[in-house]
Amino acid sequence: MQPRLEYGKAAPGAVTAMQCLEVYVRNCGLEHSLLELVKLRASQINGCAYCVDMHTKDARAMGETEQRLYAVVVWEETPFFTERERAALAWTEAVTLVGEEHVPDDTYEQARRNFDEKELVDLTLAIIAINGWNRLAISFRAVPGTYQPAAPKEVSVATAGSPTP
Repeated sequence: MQPRLEYGKAAPGAVTAMQCLEVYVRNCGLEHSLLELVKLRASQINGCAYCVDMHTKDARAMGETEQRLYAVVVWEETPFFTERERAALAWTEAVTLVGEEHVPDDTYEQARRNFDEKELVDLTLAIIAINGWNRLAISFRAVPGTYQPAAPKEVSVATAGSPTP
């Protein structure tokens, strides 16, 4: 597989804009492990091989178990996730598939039982961000398998230099 184009080189300002949203999400206070599950689930739904590869690697690097990573795609059928994680995964599916049935009231109520108002907005922004990254990677055929996780660190606009979701 060959990439169609390197979107980070073609439009660095666009990638910087996406990275600013990513910086906010990474520093918003939500658990990084939760964010990786959300990013993985949205990427699975969207069929983004590059991002599935990236977020499984990032989650493993943060200590996530293989069992839970394999089960994200069938999270509703397993006992491996907390109620908060389950609410986040349901919210991820609803927001990612918003064009199909909008966001059902019961999904919203489940999310509100587990997230305060700010957290729910931040979670939604995380889902918006990964859906945007998925669309860039899929459209321009980012090649899966090339990504390697960096050492964990705080991310700022100054350090967010690569066009990766």
